[in-house]
Amino acid sequence: MAKVDYSKYAKLSPFELKDELIALAQSKTDRIMLNAGRGNPNFLATIPRRAFFQLGLFSATESEFSFSYMPEGLGGFPRPVGLQQRFDHFVLENRDKPGVVFLGKAVSYVRDQLGLDSDKFLLEMVEGILGCNYPVPDRMLRISESIVKEYILREMGVKGMPKESLDLFAVEGGTAAMAYIFNSLKENKLIDYGDKIAIGVPVFTPYLEIPELNDYQLEEVLIHADPNLGWQYPESELRKLEDPAIKAFFLVNPSNPPSVKMSDEGLAILADIVKKRPDLILLTDDVYGTFADDFKSLFAICPENTILVYSYSKYFGATGWRLGVIATAKENILDKKIAALSKKDKADLEKRYGSLTTDPAGIKFIDRLVADSRNVALNHTAGLSTPQQVQMVLFSLFNMMDSRQDYKKAVKSVVRERDAALYRQLGVNVPQDPNAVDYYTLVNLENTSRQLYGDDFADWVMKTKNPTELLFRVADETGVVLLPGSGFGVQHPSARASLANLNEYQYAAIGDSLRRFAEESYQEYQKTRKKK
Repeated sequence: MAKVDYSKYAKLSPFELKDELIALAQSKTDRIMLNAGRGNPNFLATIPRRAFFQLGLFSATESEFSFSYMPEGLGGFPRPVGLQQRFDHFVLENRDKPGVVFLGKAVSYVRDQLGLDSDKFLLEMVEGILGCNYPVPDRMLRISESIVKEYILREMGVKGMPKESLDLFAVEGGTAAMAYIFNSLKENKLIDYGDKIAIGVPVFTPYLEIPELNDYQLEEVLIHADPNLGWQYPESELRKLEDPAIKAFFLVNPSNPPSVKMSDEGLAILADIVKKRPDLILLTDDVYGTFADDFKSLFAICPENTILVYSYSKYFGATGWRLGVIATAKENILDKKIAALSKKDKADLEKRYGSLTTDPAGIKFIDRLVADSRNVALNHTAGLSTPQQVQMVLFSLFNMMDSRQDYKKAVKSVVRERDAALYRQLGVNVPQDPNAVDYYTLVNLENTSRQLYGDDFADWVMKTKNPTELLFRVADETGVVLLPGSGFGVQHPSARASLANLNEYQYAAIGDSLRRFAEESYQEYQKTRKKK
């Protein structure tokens, strides 16, 4: 059998690598490919989905009442008068269906716990799920925004901030949020070509690539998390942010791929830096925050400086729904920076946004995001589709109404048991860290070699093995797909495994495959020693 040259893959990006790894893993028909390379969860929240579909059936019937004299298949806008009574009857008639029961409780919760107008809420949900109106307001439906604010403040660990101090923009998931934010930062003169932007690494690879695009041409300053400190940022790294030339600090928290939340000590250091650098923009992607214990976002400690991005994709198993929000405080550094721009820059921006209002200078940054998302001229058709916003609201209510947090405990348990199964079969200790989230794991090549066969073997591996080539051999010979940590800015040789998209026995099989591969390498190592 001819020896395969895996070195040709070394310069590919992680996502190009993924495709090549999958192709190798699928190249043999006598085995099942185990793809731990992507973080799409194979679990999802069913009750809020059942509620969505049941609400859709109720709403379709409501629409048909409006034009009931017309031929079948033609409906009109739902009628507000008597809507609550008809809904109560629908719940009563369908009380054996879990989704309907949840809807009835949700209306009660919105009225009795959140203090919102249940009639207006119900009408917004019915019209929203029918998709019969443009999103109005375009940034987010009014009652939907109020409900999602409650969810965001709770889950992001933000205490002492009234929801009235928060603005949300509903967007098509976290990736759309990042695209919108970078574009609007540039359009509003808050970043410019050649500016420095700090990025917390390791990080999701596209976030390393966006600032380098021709659209932005930013200079990246990497803030390195230390594996020897449980993947926390050392104070010396965070203190780089005191450089006044750095315009913004961008990170994923909890991180991807180390999958740990920023410690309280790190948050305190960052808060101290912001006191010295009140002009520093913080941009945080907190999609994994709902998997952490006692999570606290950067938004909780520095709300005026922070743009918060949250996506529903991972926690609710909703990657295909494309649901996310951008959050800013009503009083924020972004608006202050725009107000302090030069007369020329202000004039340029007033021309850009002049078609929206007679006072373009008074438009908040978050509303500029909305306009920019449709190239300003199409602002009147901006906004996330209303059915998407309805599902977002139902997800949020599902979490808030779960007083025992049973769903959260269940999904946390799922990923952590998978983590334990992988490392158990690999034959090394499961990394223990109170800040760990365990959505991903980084299998450290050096530490694993050392734990399995000792220091000399580990030193030999580090000198003789190329980590990326090893991953291609693993894919080719075992059918297991893992991504190289180096592609995410990890400085030591490692493999990233998602703990979200396979079942527990399959992670055990991955551990077995890696262990067998290590045993073969150890046998090779022993032969080299005998030759000496």
